[in-house]
Amino acid sequence: MLARVRSGALMGIDAVVVECEVDMALGLPYFNVVGLPEGAVRESKVRVVSALKNTGFELPQKRITVNLAPADIRKEGAAFELPIALGVLAAARLMEEEPLGRYLFGGELSLDGWVKPIKGVLPLAVAARHGGFEGVMVPLANAAEAALMEGIQVLPVRHLREAVEHLTGARPLTPYARPPASREASRSPPPLDMADVRGQPDVKLALELAAAGGHNVIMCGPPGSGKTMLARRLPSILPTMTFTEALEVTKIYSVLGLLGEDQALMRERPFRAPHHTISDAGLVGGGPAARPGELSLGHHGVLFLDELPEFRKNVLEVLRQPMEEGFIHLARANQNVTYPCRVMLVAAMNPCPCGYFNVPGRACTCSEHRVFDYHARVSGPLLDRIDITLQTRPVEYHQIARAHGGEPPSAYYQQRVEAARERQRARFREEPGIHCNAQMPPRLLREHCVLSARAERMLELAVRHHGLSARAHDRILKLALTRADLEGHARIEDVDIQLAIDCRILDRRGWLHANTHGARPGRP
Repeated sequence: MLARVRSGALMGIDAVVVECEVDMALGLPYFNVVGLPEGAVRESKVRVVSALKNTGFELPQKRITVNLAPADIRKEGAAFELPIALGVLAAARLMEEEPLGRYLFGGELSLDGWVKPIKGVLPLAVAARHGGFEGVMVPLANAAEAALMEGIQVLPVRHLREAVEHLTGARPLTPYARPPASREASRSPPPLDMADVRGQPDVKLALELAAAGGHNVIMCGPPGSGKTMLARRLPSILPTMTFTEALEVTKIYSVLGLLGEDQALMRERPFRAPHHTISDAGLVGGGPAARPGELSLGHHGVLFLDELPEFRKNVLEVLRQPMEEGFIHLARANQNVTYPCRVMLVAAMNPCPCGYFNVPGRACTCSEHRVFDYHARVSGPLLDRIDITLQTRPVEYHQIARAHGGEPPSAYYQQRVEAARERQRARFREEPGIHCNAQMPPRLLREHCVLSARAERMLELAVRHHGLSARAHDRILKLALTRADLEGHARIEDVDIQLAIDCRILDRRGWLHANTHGARPGRP
């Protein structure tokens, strides 16, 4: 007696349809699970048998073999318990097999038959849609997440008995009713506001520019100048995620089980701030199971690296290729997976180990070679991928002491950023996967970056004088186009290109040589 039930196994942020074949034959009572199962899947046979008995089903004393095909894909987690239990009942002829072919099933079983929530329900629903299935049967707690995928039926189940009664027709389940929702992911008011930051108007304008085009930023300045404070408020001025962007982010968090309680869709752009002791696998993903790292968890959001030179060099260097491609490819002995990682990289660093190099009124205790060695921890190729480099200054006393800051709130910047992003959405409406200027490939640069004659001449002089690379040239064009979007220019004007060049030439080597020329560092 053989029965087949379909479920899904996670590969990266996608699900592969898995066929649970259940064979029940004569022999000594035995329950075996094959098909490259990991520990939790092998243990599922114990929970399945107990759940079936405690639900009131009497199984025949026979040899039960469960095969999870394809056998070359590693099966992880407890999501296979519900389909295995239904397959065992069908193989024992306690229910018909035909209804099982309409759905994909996923759910963890408790010993008394209650169905517990699982990870990766959204990828399972996507696999059901693409596989031509009628729908999915998932735990009640995951129903809202599965319902994000339109075009399929979502059957929420609380107990194994409910699943059996629906499939036998005794008591059909009511499909989950999708609430009417906008295609835009709405957002709540930000808890952190730009109005909290006193002073630093130039830095705020540069962060507005970065948010408008999705550009990478490094802030260099002394302790207490507001670098971390500004970075943590950057999400408050970012544009609202589109439904497509929110769906991509939700899939990543669903795979890791990081969706909050009663949270079906990620509505806020992620903000990830890993500690500088993180490993390269923790940052870009990896490990035995090739899980997503902080880089992918910040997809369509912000990855903030505070104290940038304190990160290990091998950790920082693995960022170079993903920053260019927007994807991270992980190759392991038993699988190859790809995770999306289009993030805004925002980093903060001190100007020297003691923090007070070139700070008026403060004496730096670092020797010249220590300052250069400190900055050398961040490689040139990595800096070449940064669009904006900012130098923050200490906040003046009169700005701190004001009773009312009078600073523009995040809503002001966010409104301008939304308008600029709307122009970019219209520009790239025929280019799937491109949402902002920073993601623009080289083939689109000449098509969309139209320069005035003065702007063209200014860019040529900057490339020749500062020895900028071809990558730097392209990033200046993207940044200038974002400035034109913010100001509503039909083409890139000389003021736009000048601002983009100013943001580019403030890199570590030029800045250091300019400030150490003819004087020992440490003298205020």
